[in-house]
Parts: sequence; structure tokens; C-alpha cells
Amino acid sequence: MENVMQHFRKEEQPFIEQIVNMLREVENRYAPKLTDFLDPRQQFIVDTLRRQYGDIEVAENGGLDEVERKRVLLYPSYYVPSDADFTLTVVEIQYPKKFVTLQHKDVLGSMMSLGIDRSKFGDIRVEDGAIQFVVATEVLDYVRANYTAIGKVKVQIELVGDRLNYFSQREEWTSESLTVSSLRLDTVISAVFNISRQKSSTLIQSGKVKVNWTEKDQLSMELQELDLISIRGLGRVKILMIEGRTKKDKIRLQIGRLEQKIK
Repeated sequence: MENVMQHFRKEEQPFIEQIVNMLREVENRYAPKLTDFLDPRQQFIVDTLRRQYGDIEVAENGGLDEVERKRVLLYPSYYVPSDADFTLTVVEIQYPKKFVTLQHKDVLGSMMSLGIDRSKFGDIRVEDGAIQFVVATEVLDYVRANYTAIGKVKVQIELVGDRLNYFSQREEWTSESLTVSSLRLDTVISAVFNISRQKSSTLIQSGKVKVNWTEKDQLSMELQELDLISIRGLGRVKILMIEGRTKKDKIRLQIGRLEQKIK
């Protein structure tokens, strides 16, 4: 386990301890345990830790197809998981679409004001003004009772009962290889978006850069596999794989890119 721990960041330690406790519980009680919604980096950490335990398997479910945020079920090898184990629900926000347009950021902001942790919510999908999101079933009643407005717009939360009515993912990611001199946040942004280090530093310091959905202002932050970088106005990038070093000691990366379409 010591060897594995060196691949993780200091700030990830509390999450790691939480998952290790869950893994021990599955091992001791021989019964499944379910996480809240995790981002891709957290899912990667869970799977890495789980591999240290011979008899524990992992399954993931995010409600909608091709989601980033998923609940993860840790279970003993005898167990056969089903969709019901993930206790998640897809809902749609009903609001007067003729008079107002709500965006992803409006929904996320109002979610956070409910006093429920982000980990109880999965992905948010916006399609032609209609909005769906995934919620942990254990907080569904509270959300339906209290999620009554987004800003000044009155809204109502309704269940999406039929899977055929779930919104599908329309984002298109392209993968590519590139080399960087280091895994520093400012260096990688500069290489990925073909901008100067000075420009990438300015973007980070002005609060326009998020790593794994959290705003980061540390230029020297070291990126790791499955980190997701989003930059306001430029788009989103995933570190899919760190492939090793070239003969000139550069680091070879495999990235996934989702560029923002500017209308």
C-alpha cells in the first residue's frame, strides 16, 4: 500500500482514507459498500486502491450514458451487482422555457445552495433548454421539496421514469499525443492550447482554470492521470495517460480534448 500511496496528492489523503475504510469493511463484513458520486480522478483512485484487495470487485453507474460522475460499488467477488444497488435517480427540471433560458452553471450554483454536498449529485445535462440531472435517491425527497427556484425562476423537479427519455451525451472528445517538459499545470496548459507560459499563468491566476471541478491558482501544481482541466473560454482536456519519457527527457502524454464551440 505504501508504494501505491506515492502516486496520490496530499490533499487526496482524506478521500483515500475514506475508501480504505470502505474496502476494509467490505473485506471484513463480506458485504457491498456504495460511494457517493465520484469524478473520474476519484474513480481512478478507488480502482487503484481496490486492486490491493484480492477478493473485492468494483462496478460503476452514473445513471445516464457516458457520464463523468458515477457512484462506485465495492463488493465481494461472490456478489452480483444490479442497477438497484446504485440508488440513483434521473430527474428533469420543469421551468418556463419560453420566457427564460437556464444553463449548466445556473443549475450547479442553485444545487450548492440547497446545503447538500456535490457528491450527492451526478452529471447535469442540458439539451435544447431542457435540463436533466442525476441525484442520489437517499436525498431525492429533500431535493424535490426544497429545489423550487433557480435564481428568480420557479422550478419543479420531476422524475424521468423511462430510460428512453434520458438525454444522451453529445460531447465529442478527440484524443491526441503531445510532449511536455513537465507536468506543472501552467506548462501543460501552455502546450495543450498552444499559448505562452505567461498567458497560461494569467489564466490560472485569474481564476479561469479548474482541475477536477475545483478552481486552482497554483501554477506549479503537478497533474496526474485522469485529471480533468477546464478553462473558461477555451474548453476541457483530460490527461488520459502519462506514457513515459522521450530520449530528450520530455514527458509523453495522451490527452482527450473537448473544445468549446464559440457561437
